[in-house]
Amino acid sequence: MQGFGRYKDGVQGREDTAFSGTEATTIRENPSAIMDSSDSQRKKIAVIGGGLVGSLNACFLAKRNFQVDVYEAREDIRVAEFARGRSINLALSYRGRQALKAIGLEDQIVSRGVPMRARMIHSLSGKKSAIPYGTKSQYILSISRENLNKDLLTEVEKYPNAKVHFGHRMLKCNPEKGRLTVLGSDKVPKDVTCDLIVGCDGAYSTVRAHLMKKPRFDYSQQYIPHGYMELTIPPKDGGYAMEPNYLHIWPRNTFMMIALPNTNKSFTCTLFMPFEEFEKLLTSSDVLDFFQKYFPDSIPLIGERALTQDFFLLPAQPMISVKCSSFHFKSHCVLLGDAAHAIVPFFGQGMNAGFEDCLVFDELMDKFNNDLSMCLPEFSRFRIPDDHAISDLSMYNYIEMRAHVNSRWFIFQKNIERFLHAIMPSTFIPLYTMVTFSRIRYHEAVLRWHWQKKVINKGLFFFGTLIAISSTYLLTRCMSPRTLDYLRRPWDWVTYFQNTGKNSR
Repeated sequence: MQGFGRYKDGVQGREDTAFSGTEATTIRENPSAIMDSSDSQRKKIAVIGGGLVGSLNACFLAKRNFQVDVYEAREDIRVAEFARGRSINLALSYRGRQALKAIGLEDQIVSRGVPMRARMIHSLSGKKSAIPYGTKSQYILSISRENLNKDLLTEVEKYPNAKVHFGHRMLKCNPEKGRLTVLGSDKVPKDVTCDLIVGCDGAYSTVRAHLMKKPRFDYSQQYIPHGYMELTIPPKDGGYAMEPNYLHIWPRNTFMMIALPNTNKSFTCTLFMPFEEFEKLLTSSDVLDFFQKYFPDSIPLIGERALTQDFFLLPAQPMISVKCSSFHFKSHCVLLGDAAHAIVPFFGQGMNAGFEDCLVFDELMDKFNNDLSMCLPEFSRFRIPDDHAISDLSMYNYIEMRAHVNSRWFIFQKNIERFLHAIMPSTFIPLYTMVTFSRIRYHEAVLRWHWQKKVINKGLFFFGTLIAISSTYLLTRCMSPRTLDYLRRPWDWVTYFQNTGKNSR
């Protein structure tokens, strides 16, 4: 299957790219090798959105000597008293780390994360069991969204050819003319001209809304029927209240709670549950009864008072999945991150996929020598199958996390996968390993996963059949000749039962 061979050395710890041979590139090896033509210096790029993907992409573009202006609707979160927005902890893995490495930030960010080497499953009885993510050297990192965003914004401002405009909201854009209108803190609309508009403004992207008016632009969105709510497990006696190097999961089939460790020794808990279940919990007593029934071991960790206060602090938040095609409009506009493919958080790949968007775009700029008319169409062609694949995988992984991990058959299959990967590391690669610890393209990982499942299922059927035949053979060898003679005459059984029926009449 094309592309699968790249994984052979593409495990965590090796820098691999989406391209091979001469298509792979030199920018990361030599940061000074940014393009230096007078034409590039004249190009102006407007990045809409100063979140994680927007600020990272601004760094990539600034390295290429473009004039980069980032327009962020929020105030500067580094000086704001209260940073509004999502606060779910992030799981940083190989794809995201490779993007950070390309701009020289990997070590700094990794030093501020907490390694998670396995899932820790909390059963209803209170029993805990660990399911490793991969080998002993493989782990994901629990990262603070807010701190990561602050670090990326600070990195953008180190480039003299980049500027972040806080409190500037985009009102409208005209990609054909390279023009957009922004509204700053002075409440006076301002027209801005540029050569490229980069939409990194999230799941409810204003840039994408304008592209949706263009012919042949496909778009779909889906709100899943589950919402999420955040809670906190505080430190205990100056340390972690639970084992720190795990992603803790309380799977309860139709809903679940997870907990990720923080550097301040606390855990950020997230309860994922159908909205109709949230709506049943109207009082503090309802909440305590619910947690006592489904998450009894978490109550002393969170604290009854904190639990009831935090539960009603904010309503459950929705989760949306967005797909669109294409990701670009001619050579004037491109979408990256959630603006192009918002996904649910259950595979921990939302940020990592967005960061890989930036890395792939940078690799394509190398390949096409910064020719936007070639780079943008290729980015859509190359990236759409992958981003749609990880969107579907994220939906699937929610079912795995809240239900399958309770199954002994699931644990058995995971053990088989790990065994096969250990003896044939280039042939059998667990899905989670392909997605989280390599840069195998997402859609290729899905194809390979389906193929591997077929092989494993056929193998299990073959061995099951072999065991059944062998058992039958041994059984017949151990039986007496008289018993065997009786078993070999099934017609006599029929006659016997017929006679028995007649006599009973």
